Amino acid sequence: MAKAATKSARKPAAKAAVKAAKPAPKAKAKAAAKPAAKVTAKAAPKVTAKAAKKPGLKLSMLKPSVNNMTVRVFARAAGFDHAETDAWGLTRSPEFMARNPAHLTPMIEDKGLPRGVLWESCAIMQYLANKHGLEKFYPKAPAKRAMIDSAMFYLVGTLYPYVARATYPALGFPQYAGEVGHSDAHPDRKSEAQKAAAAAIAEPLDVFHSFFRNGKPFIGGRNPSIADIRLAATLEFLAVIDYTLPKWAKDYMAAMEKKLGKAYAEPAGDVRGYIAYVKSQAKA
Repeated sequence: MAKAATKSARKPAAKAAVKAAKPAPKAKAKAAAKPAAKVTAKAAPKVTAKAAKKPGLKLSMLKPSVNNMTVRVFARAAGFDHAETDAWGLTRSPEFMARNPAHLTPMIEDKGLPRGVLWESCAIMQYLANKHGLEKFYPKAPAKRAMIDSAMFYLVGTLYPYVARATYPALGFPQYAGEVGHSDAHPDRKSEAQKAAAAAIAEPLDVFHSFFRNGKPFIGGRNPSIADIRLAATLEFLAVIDYTLPKWAKDYMAAMEKKLGKAYAEPAGDVRGYIAYVKSQAKA
């Protein structure tokens, strides 16, 4: 856009200078035309750059969810001019189901998508990073990108199921069908399953520290990647069961919040607020 504005601005300015300089000698006409073109060329890109904004983003979300927190953090950190709609109690409505039969959040709406909408937090971040060239969060280099993808898939496939089984009962979230927490098993069995899941968290959590971070501040290196955003958001849920995070994980989450500032703190505040409410109700 800046190049187009420079070219279009240069031609009218040069023509105007030539017309105004007709009575004068050719040498003076050239001298008059050159400064006018230079001034116009310098001014035009600045105006265009200030006017340029990332396109608006429509996001349907649920504030207490770390999956939703993930995209809310990313949208802020990436600088999107986005609008959030709280979908609490609406995901099973005919209007929502017509667009999103999986009735899942977070969900974004974008005309460029084949079906107009997209859900799943990792897929949303990958799509937006690819579309808008956000290499800071999702590098294009195949090897670096593979590590980010691997970290996210390992989280979704291994770490998060443990976190969900350990925390969902305390959060009051529905349990997955086929698991003890969803069944009519004796409360003792459900409690045992919850404790077993909590105990299993330590191993995959250490993998993020020893393998994916490998001495770096973040999985993405010096800057947080989309995998870091997903991991930090996931760890927020562990507060509801008073899970003792290792020191590196506490430092890591603090570093994420410091690096991303309000982009992280505001969505995290909603999750933390819900957890505080749940814990207060349990004590009452």
